Amino acid sequence: MQTLPAWARWCMEKPKTVIALFLLACVITGFGAGNLYFRGDYKVFFEPDDPQKLAYEEMQNVFSKSENVTFLILPDSENVYQPETFELIHALTEDAWHIPMSNRVESLSNYQYTFADEEGLVVQDLIRKGQTDEAHIRWVREVIEPIQNLRGRLISDNEAMAVINVTIQLPEGDQTPKIMKIGAFARELKEKYETAYPEHKIYLSGIVTMNDAFALTAQDDASTLIPLMFIIIAVMIALLTRSKAASAVVLVVVGGTIVMTMGIAGWWGIFLSPSTVNVPTMVTTLAVADCLHIIVTYRQKIQQGLAKEQALAESIVLNLKAVLLTSGTTAIGFLMLNFAEVPILSHLGNLTAVGVVLACILSLTVLPAMLTLLPAPRVKEQNGDDTQVKKLGGWVISNHRRILPYSVIILTVSLLFCLNNRLNDVAVEYFDLSSPFRQSVEIQKKYMGGMSNIDFAVYTGEPYGINDPAVMKEVDALAKWLRSQPEVKHVLSFADIIKRLNMNMHDDDPAYFTLPESKDLAAQYLLLYEMSLPYGLDLNNQIDIDKSGVRIIAVLENLGSEEFTEFEARTKRWFGKLAPELRLEAASPALMFAHIGARNMESMVWGSVAALVVISLLITLALRSWRLGIVSLMANLMPAGVGFGIWGMMSGEINMALSVELSMTMGIIVDDSVHFLLKYQAARKDNMNVRDSVEYAFRTVGRAMITTTVVLAAGFGVLLLSDFRLNSDMGLMTNIIFIAALFIDLLFLPSFLMWLDKDKNKTTREAT
Repeated sequence: MQTLPAWARWCMEKPKTVIALFLLACVITGFGAGNLYFRGDYKVFFEPDDPQKLAYEEMQNVFSKSENVTFLILPDSENVYQPETFELIHALTEDAWHIPMSNRVESLSNYQYTFADEEGLVVQDLIRKGQTDEAHIRWVREVIEPIQNLRGRLISDNEAMAVINVTIQLPEGDQTPKIMKIGAFARELKEKYETAYPEHKIYLSGIVTMNDAFALTAQDDASTLIPLMFIIIAVMIALLTRSKAASAVVLVVVGGTIVMTMGIAGWWGIFLSPSTVNVPTMVTTLAVADCLHIIVTYRQKIQQGLAKEQALAESIVLNLKAVLLTSGTTAIGFLMLNFAEVPILSHLGNLTAVGVVLACILSLTVLPAMLTLLPAPRVKEQNGDDTQVKKLGGWVISNHRRILPYSVIILTVSLLFCLNNRLNDVAVEYFDLSSPFRQSVEIQKKYMGGMSNIDFAVYTGEPYGINDPAVMKEVDALAKWLRSQPEVKHVLSFADIIKRLNMNMHDDDPAYFTLPESKDLAAQYLLLYEMSLPYGLDLNNQIDIDKSGVRIIAVLENLGSEEFTEFEARTKRWFGKLAPELRLEAASPALMFAHIGARNMESMVWGSVAALVVISLLITLALRSWRLGIVSLMANLMPAGVGFGIWGMMSGEINMALSVELSMTMGIIVDDSVHFLLKYQAARKDNMNVRDSVEYAFRTVGRAMITTTVVLAAGFGVLLLSDFRLNSDMGLMTNIIFIAALFIDLLFLPSFLMWLDKDKNKTTREAT
């Protein structure tokens, strides 16, 4: 057996000093946690130079901002045209102006209806206070029937739902505290009016509400999932090791790892986000895996009759290489998340890698120090679990000729189902159906068609260029073309306003619902209309200040990433042929998520390849055998193939979180296969035949493999309880891969080794 390293011996000889240094390190690094702050807005998913983000910000600067809170009003009767509903719409519209940082409120109530009388153009609210009689309701119903800019936007096509849209002027920088304040205020209004009007349901939607949902979900995860995970891990360790002391020392190591990791994050300047709030969960789970290998081997050596110090020393020596290697590969896998296009996924990778390295150091120093101070565990002469593992090993050895072909068939079928997967990043679907925001989105989808929109900006490049009849004709053609597309539910077009003004100025004659014939006439109509508009209802949401650009807003179904980007490209191609002299830009948060999902998947392919190459080289060098290195590579790639195959059967939709799964899990699942191969290799070097070497590997590491997989599955399984689908999907996929890895390492790997070395069964030692 190898000699115990001097530093490990020192940790066992000076346990109190080691623990004191550990506590000091926790205090020093832990102070950094005070610098942590939380950001939950959607912008944390994008780099500052993200092209779609820059296009969206340009549009926000040219036109007024479009970030909003939306109130969806649904009467129980599903009929908006009734006195109580009109009264509610008017009152809530007035109160909505009090939402912090609101600068525009639009509804049926204050829609600026235009018509002509003997004095000229008249602009007035559709519903004023007290105008809830049947005659006025009938009048409103009649006059809005032909107005395309209103139907499908402020009232559903089936007249069952009314909408109040509140535009919010958010400042730059960290917006989360302000967003949460706005969200709380909006929820208060919702509760107030649902109480006052019990026959109505009110739902909250919009971009600001989505940002608020990001923040609330992340906070809920941090406050519930992390404590729950600690409880589950503690109970499981106690049950699996049958030792409360083992559970306690592991939790000390885990707690110290988390404190130091999050403290380093604070000193590093990394903020908490919907992704990084899961760092404690992941670090805890991975730290436990390191500790369990040492504790399980330590208890086995005690069971064999060794003294406490000798048993602990042998456990460290036997596991040192594997713990260092698996910690290194796990850290590398997470570091490859830096290939991701999403900053918070890079943060997740970096912090988890830091935690993995710290967990490795503490499990090899602080853990032995604490075990040295504790009395030797009392263990039974024969552990039932070990007996079951030996029986499993014997069964695999006896049936390896049948296991191998069945394994190949299952793996082949799984790989075929991988082809069912497709990229689909829909930001509003990041939330579970139990989430209030997601429920609002589903209601909006049912009655209004969805909340995914694309803003198209047409830039003429010259002041007052939009007044040119030729330009407006092309803008109007674009709006008509958009309305003809099957994905589009509603289009808000400035051309419709100009056409209505032209009709108004010709005594409301429908025959004149056309574009003005001259630039001067269009400019006069526009000036007259703008002078008649009240505060907060100007046209800056559709035209820029110098009248050189116009924005068209298309509301679409909640499309997947590929459909969204294809629609954008199709629109640009069509308009490019129609008006090559004009510049058309497309932008919106939904479009940003569609593009980032595709780019993230592409970049993570390279990240996964890099992780694969580096991890394979490390394993090959550690095993000093190209043959076993290739075997390990197979064993570590297969679980991901099975995982994505099962996902293809279950769902087939890959979001940005799942795009990092291969890189993230590859380093983790190396743990079991490397431990098994190292024990197998050690037995072969001792001149054991293949059968005895496989049996030895099962006997020495089989139980630890099962134990660590159960703990890993439980830890990451906690993420399944998250209402945030990026987290819950990650937890589910990771668990599928972990369980697949365990079956592959316990069934396929030994069977393959017996087939691979069948001609060397008796005498050949493993090549080094």
